[in-house]
Amino acid sequence: MKEGITACVLFLVSAGLFLFSFRSFREKGFLFNNAYIYASKEERETMDKKPYYRQSAIVLLLLGVMFALNVVQVLLGIDWLFWLFLLTAAVTIVYAVVSTVRIQKG
Repeated sequence: MKEGITACVLFLVSAGLFLFSFRSFREKGFLFNNAYIYASKEERETMDKKPYYRQSAIVLLLLGVMFALNVVQVLLGIDWLFWLFLLTAAVTIVYAVVSTVRIQKG
């Protein structure tokens, strides 16, 4: 019973992340990116939001995959999925750092 509730919550979080990722790929909705969030109003109006939407969409997609892996792990009890989760987390962090550097270089 407890595993079912946990899996349900993890699934809802994963689905939400996939939805936000899809909207970011379409460049719709709020831009979940620190460069945009901390920019002044004038900077927001002049900045090219496309690379930031793409970066946010990919990070949200990878986070959604991580939560989906947790759902499968909780439901099926496949312990080695934890290592795939960690690998996905590492890829997400590396992608976020590398893409930020590339965006800033222009």
